[in-house]
Parts: sequence; C-alpha cells; structure tokens
Amino acid sequence: MNPEIRDKYEVVIGLEVHAQMLTKTKAYSNDINEFGAVPNTNVSVVSLGHPGTLPMMNKKTIEYAIRLGLACGCTIARDQYFARKNYFYPDLPKGYQITQDKTPICTGGAVIIKTEDGKEKSIGLTRIHMEEDAGKSIHDVDVFDTLVDLNRAGVPLVEIVSEPDIRSSQEAYNYLSEIRKLVRYLDICDGNMEEGSLRCDANVSVRLKNAPEFGTKVEVKNMNSIRNVQRAIEYEIIRQIEAVEKGETLTQETRSFDALKGITISMRTKEAANDYRYFPEPDLQPLFVDQKQIDSIQAEMPALPRDLFLKYTKELGLSEYDAYILTDSKSIALYFEELIQCTKNYKSAANWIMGDVKSYLNHNGLEIEQFPISQEQLAALIKLIDDGKVSSTVASQKIFPALLENPSKNPLTIAEELNVIQESDENSILQYIQQVIDQNPAEVQRYRDGEKQLTGFLMGQLMKLSKGKADPKASNQLLREQLEN
Repeated sequence: MNPEIRDKYEVVIGLEVHAQMLTKTKAYSNDINEFGAVPNTNVSVVSLGHPGTLPMMNKKTIEYAIRLGLACGCTIARDQYFARKNYFYPDLPKGYQITQDKTPICTGGAVIIKTEDGKEKSIGLTRIHMEEDAGKSIHDVDVFDTLVDLNRAGVPLVEIVSEPDIRSSQEAYNYLSEIRKLVRYLDICDGNMEEGSLRCDANVSVRLKNAPEFGTKVEVKNMNSIRNVQRAIEYEIIRQIEAVEKGETLTQETRSFDALKGITISMRTKEAANDYRYFPEPDLQPLFVDQKQIDSIQAEMPALPRDLFLKYTKELGLSEYDAYILTDSKSIALYFEELIQCTKNYKSAANWIMGDVKSYLNHNGLEIEQFPISQEQLAALIKLIDDGKVSSTVASQKIFPALLENPSKNPLTIAEELNVIQESDENSILQYIQQVIDQNPAEVQRYRDGEKQLTGFLMGQLMKLSKGKADPKASNQLLREQLEN
C-alpha cells in the first residue's frame, strides 16, 4: 500500500483475550480440566447440559480472576452475579453459556506495553469477567462431517477486554505478549495459544486521522499464535483502508483468519448484545467478595514481570535488553533471582543465563527447571573469573561443560583437575613473553615500526604457549611494556 495513503488513516484496535484457567476441575462441575484427553471423556451430565442438573461454583476461578485483576490494577467488584448468554453452537450442549454480564469481577486497570519507538504505553482495560468455555468443533478430520469434542465444555475462562487504545498491529503483538507473560507469572493459565488455552479476538477499525468518530468495527477470530494475530490485523487494516478509499461501505461483521493464505474471510454479520438474550443465571447464587479475601490474595501475589524489569534496570544496573530477556520467562526469572542471591556480579550472572545456559537449554530442548547446575555452583564459577583464577573463555569452553557432566563437583576442583588455573605471577608471564619475542622477531620489529595491531597476534602466541593459563589482562599489559622497550 502507498505509504501516503496509509498515513492518512488512524487504526483503532481493541483485543478480547480468553484465558483458560489452570484449575483441576471445570468452572461449574467436578469434571477434570485437562488438555489432550481422549475426546468426550472429561464430561458428565452437568457439562453435557442434561435436564435437571445444577452448576456449582468453582471457588478457585474467583481467586484466579482476582489475582489477575490485582496484577492489572483493576477495581474488584464485591458482588458477583452470573448471567446466561444464549446462542446455539453445536459444541455448546446447554444452548447457553454461564458468564458475567452486568457485574464483571474486575473493571478498569491497564497493561503497560512498549511501543515501536521503545516508549511505554498504557492500554486500558474495560473489564475482566469469568465464564465457561464451549466445546470444540473439528472440521479437518472428516471430509464430510464436523466432529465435536465436548471435553472443553465448561472449562473456566477469564475474558480480558481492552479499551480501543491499540494503534498498530505491533502494539497488539506487544500487548498480547504482555498478557501471556502475566498469566504465566500468576500461574493462572499456561498461555499456549497452539492448544487454545489462550485465544484472542481482534476488533479492528480505521478512520481518517483526527476524525471524531470510530470507523466500522470488524472482529477477527481463529488466530492460533501471537504472530498470526499481528498478521491478521495488518491484513485487515489494509483491506479496510482500500475499501474506504474506493468509497465502499464496510460492514460490521465477524471474519476468520486463514493463516496459510494470510487473509481474513467473512463468517457472519456481527451479533449485537440483544441477540444473546442475557438474563440472570437462576441456578447460581450471588457471590460476595470481602476485603479480607482480596488482602489474602494480594499477600500471596508473586513478583510480576514489570516489577522485576524495574528492579533489574534500576537497582541492579542491567540494560533494558538484558532485563527484558530475563523476565520474558517466569522460570528463567526465578532461576536468576536465586542466582543473584549467591553473587553480586549481576551483569556476569545475566550474561551466563542469556549465553551459555540458554544455549545449552535450546540445544537439548530443555526447560530451566531441568538445568543440572545449581545457582550456587554457577555463582562459584562466576567467582573464579572475578578472582582472576580462570579466564571467561576457559570457564565457558572447559569448566562449564565439565560442570554439566558433574554438577555436584566444585568449579575450583574442576579447574584444578583440568590444569587451567591462570598464572598471574609476573615472572612466569615474563618468561612466556620472552619466548614470544624470541620466536617472532619479524612481527616484533613490525610492531615497533608502528603496526600496533600485531598485539593481538602476539597475545595469541603467548596464550598458546601458556596453554591459556596466563592471565590475559596482566599478560597484555606486560607484553606491551616489553615490546615498547
């Protein structure tokens, strides 16, 4: 698209994120809440909607919703009422969904993201409410029929509805990344979009810049990754701008995203709220949340990614890049938190996590929980370098691999067994330097004639002679002194 045409318009985006909660049982029954079971086995008369069955509230869903609300700075509603949202899907056995309409458990609040230019932006939240999931219709197994798996029916959800504050597909990507990170830190959802435990619907519209009214909103569904959410939004932005430029009238509708073709396809005209015929759920009693319960949940809240990011940049002096990488995964952040209890060299600790440790994990397809080296042992290895007993290269290439094979062995013992303890004695280093000068007279003369870059070559010869044991810092200084004489 012509950049000048694109620049005429402002994009307005709001996201609706559904997160399946990590409870042991479903929202209103004792059916097992588990992904990957044999189809239609985690069901009962309640989740199948048999006549005469009654729902019973899973209290854990309330705790999880409050936890998320507190993390986002929301107002927690004290009085909880439930409603029926009526619509027919083949994978919704009851013909209605138990949800919250007038009294969402959380209102207000915000999620802080980084924009394309690196600045912080607050994305407001309209509401977070609790509801139950529908089953799953499967269209790609049988060429003639749609198959229905009701294991997901009744699984507890929180729906996180943003204000229309997002202004680009990249901001949408960053917002959804923050939501996924947040629910994982809070241990309320695993955030796996590929498994459907985190799903996102995007409401997209365009308008001329400075126009007082929003454009016609289009909802896009069926996106199974954060990257596909970004792709779908970007396609929809271009489609809508091109339609407006041609004088066409956009329709408020629901569209599906085809990831293979990278396009959105019209599914149906968008329902209005009155199409769902909301009315109070007669089978669930109102619930009341008191301040004591909120305070109790607040007291048990874990450190959140933004808190750790600020700690690492403001208190520990790490770069924003380092802090972002360290806080991207909760398990990595927890490992780093324990590591910095054992060493004060925070930069070195961060470098080891982001370098050798993550490289080992990625190469072996492991998570940090499976990493064999304890924080104490890794801190001891960092201390060997800080004390000048081994170089960082030797620590990475020789001691670290040996430590992986023998995680309980002390790094100093390994260094001694490998005979890689650095020689920092000046007389020993001077002997190596003299050998280098004697063995490379032509290079030494060229250095003295002005080719100072030969220092690197001569240092390489020195390290080869010492088998890597000479202290590089002391050796470099002494070598320069001898060459200048």
